[in-house]
Amino acid sequence: MKKLDAFEEAILAAYEKGEFKSTSPSKAALAKFKAAASATFLKEKRINIRLSTPDLMDIQARALEEGMPYQTLIASVLHKFVSGRLVEPASGLTSRSSGTHQKPRRSGEFKR
Repeated sequence: MKKLDAFEEAILAAYEKGEFKSTSPSKAALAKFKAAASATFLKEKRINIRLSTPDLMDIQARALEEGMPYQTLIASVLHKFVSGRLVEPASGLTSRSSGTHQKPRRSGEFKR
């Protein structure tokens, strides 16, 4: 077993003393989260789209940056866009398609 550092030992000691308290959500909140998750992950239609190679490479790089598969990222972006919640944080990546840093855009704003 890997030797624990001081921080990890402190956490383990606190756990063993029973100093941690459960922060379980209420039954109503849990039902709300469950319904939202079910609606979000319901995938019943398949689509095919064509993208330029540079755009696909940018999407794949962003997905890697976010720690998710690129198809999941595309579905997430589309869901956020249609629900009006798309707020894009600035990325340190340089766009292959434009050769410039990408500016953050809000829902309803399009790259021209």
